Amino acid sequence: MFFPETYQGALLLMILTMLCWGSWANTLKLCPGYRFQLFYWDYAIGLFAGSVFWGLTAGSHGHTGTPFLADIAQAQTGSIVFAVLGGIIFNIANLLLVAAIDIAGLAVAFPVGIGLALIVGAVSSYLVRPAGNPLLLFGGVALVTVAIIFDAAAYRRREAKAKAATTRGILLSLVAGVLMGTFYPLVAATLRGSKGVPPVGPYAVALFFAFGVLLSTVPANLLLMAKPLDGKPPVKGSGYWPAPLRWHLAGILGGAIWATGAISNFVASGANLVGPAVSYSIGQGATMVSACWGVFVWHEFAGAQPAAKRYLLYMFIFFALGLVAVALAPLY
Repeated sequence: MFFPETYQGALLLMILTMLCWGSWANTLKLCPGYRFQLFYWDYAIGLFAGSVFWGLTAGSHGHTGTPFLADIAQAQTGSIVFAVLGGIIFNIANLLLVAAIDIAGLAVAFPVGIGLALIVGAVSSYLVRPAGNPLLLFGGVALVTVAIIFDAAAYRRREAKAKAATTRGILLSLVAGVLMGTFYPLVAATLRGSKGVPPVGPYAVALFFAFGVLLSTVPANLLLMAKPLDGKPPVKGSGYWPAPLRWHLAGILGGAIWATGAISNFVASGANLVGPAVSYSIGQGATMVSACWGVFVWHEFAGAQPAAKRYLLYMFIFFALGLVAVALAPLY
């Protein structure tokens, strides 16, 4: 399978993760008026299809490790359960995050939710497999925490006249962030293996993970259709089929983009110098990417008070400093 042999190669994969995880939600923006619960069916299909595609291509050609299909065949039950459970936890978190995006927009839901996930995921993943300078790693995580606080303050300023929606959007983002940070240690444990249980390659892990996403989408999304969290009326399944083809393709594309980022991250985290805590933390720089989309492309802060824009600038600065610190952690 394809596997990076240098830190520079692993860093490029982590940057790709950051771009993919920070950009996939734009596909939801391409479907105006389309309830996110309906969009999510196609998203889950695209995520699974993306993991299969990369497994049969990059995961089956290269000079390192076990090929994709052979790796799947030799994976033990315990490893498969861990990866599938990781996918289930991620999926619940992601559904809550998409609901928060629908309420609060990209510029807020991502920095609050994914920023918190970075903190939880970095600490727990480091405990699973310590790698990198802890001072730089956790110093970077602390800077990201400050960035989250500034982003929440910016949103409060922007939505001064809609406090109920503000509170709901931020609370959903926080819950999503906690759950989003807990799935990665399960993935890291599967990639690392344990006593008597051999490690599983990143491409096979991605497939098991995607299966967990697909499996849990049915009950979780049906529940959110019946009991929406955004305060809107229940979603009827009959609205899925009349949707334009481009909306279905957008959902599939969104899932495939996220899967590309996930596989890049899983592959990078397997590099000895990097480790899961660093790989996950840099990947969650997606927060800054998504905020850029929200601010500069979708103009979510157009007409906001000067104080809101000032806080947003502070958010970008602290997030950038935090990511630089995390990126330097494996080298020093």
